Amino acid sequence: MAFWKRKKNSDFISLNLSGPPEHEPERAPEPQPEPKPAPPPAPVITPPTPVVTEAPKPVVDVPAPVVEAPSPEPVVPASPVVVAPPPAPVTPSPVYSTPEPVSEEEERKGFFARFKTAVAKTRENLTERIEDVFKGKKQIDADTLDQLEEILIGADIGVQTTMTIIEDVRKQVDRQTLKEVDELKHVIKQHLIDILEKATRSRGIASETAIPDDVQPYVMMVVGVNGVGKTTTIGKLAQRIKAEGNSVVICAADTFRAAAADQLAIWAERADVPLIQQKQGTDPAAVLFDSLKAAKSRNADVLIVDTAGRLHNKQNLMAELEKMKRVAQKEVPQAPHEVLLVVDAVTGQNGLSQAREFMKAAPVTGLVLTKLDGTAKGGIAVAIAKELNLPIRYCGVGEKAEDLIVFDPQAYVDGLFE
Repeated sequence: MAFWKRKKNSDFISLNLSGPPEHEPERAPEPQPEPKPAPPPAPVITPPTPVVTEAPKPVVDVPAPVVEAPSPEPVVPASPVVVAPPPAPVTPSPVYSTPEPVSEEEERKGFFARFKTAVAKTRENLTERIEDVFKGKKQIDADTLDQLEEILIGADIGVQTTMTIIEDVRKQVDRQTLKEVDELKHVIKQHLIDILEKATRSRGIASETAIPDDVQPYVMMVVGVNGVGKTTTIGKLAQRIKAEGNSVVICAADTFRAAAADQLAIWAERADVPLIQQKQGTDPAAVLFDSLKAAKSRNADVLIVDTAGRLHNKQNLMAELEKMKRVAQKEVPQAPHEVLLVVDAVTGQNGLSQAREFMKAAPVTGLVLTKLDGTAKGGIAVAIAKELNLPIRYCGVGEKAEDLIVFDPQAYVDGLFE
């Protein structure tokens, strides 16, 4: 499945290499110069050989020198004749066929498999415990509902959601329309999907396609407390968006934390994208202004902005984000187009408390749920969607860049129960 759905007007550039050649007008033949006659060969003159008459030499009796016979040379045996082996037969190069594109159904199966793997710990904590509760029981009683309530709260689905599910199950049990454990799973699944899909439709930005294509660059502002994986998320976003043919620029506007720019520089180098940064303590709005200018001069498609992760003074943070928003809107219409809040799934209800505080200080439009594969309390996604009423845009299911995937409510819930 495509990670970034906001494409340019011309996704492909045709070089017309496979098309027929264009017709060119015929050119008149250029006149050829007449060949010049070759010059006659020069006559060969042979000079006469002079005749030299030698004078008679006097006869002198000189004793003949004694010359020793040369020693016979050793006989070297002839080198054997080496016969070259016959040439190896020429094997034709194999013809590799172009791999067939993966069908949408196969891609969907792979996407579901990744979600199923990511929520394996949560599935063990939720589904398997539900099956253990109903094992050997013929009907659902009050004791069973109490155990079910404990299981749902233990998976961090949230108290409000748990009470709603238990009340619905109790009504169906009283009407005797709910008897089997599979029917109970279906009821719970339907409640979870309704909550997640309602959050997607309520407010915020559910997809980057909501912004017109002629708005460029697309500005994404990322907020979150320190330690939730905000810098890693920015690096993975840049790498994944660029991998689909888009140009990306990163803005290091978190000038409060010393190591923030250094960590971003490492991720920018991995993703091979430009990073705009200034020295520590610089006004974040000034860094954003320089980044917007740089992104526009490079004709970049996406600008990802890192922000301060502190919450000790919400008034200062709110004023800082509001100033950055004004600066961005002067350069790009409707910017920032998204404000993503990064939440650590491992922290459970503490992550929900952090999200609740950030919602008071920042105009958040969507959520990023990190480390979903490392917790048995993955139900926090439902609790956050229920209370904050915001769409979950992305989730992290591993360490690699491709492990940041688009959140899918149906795949998430199916992964919990299958």
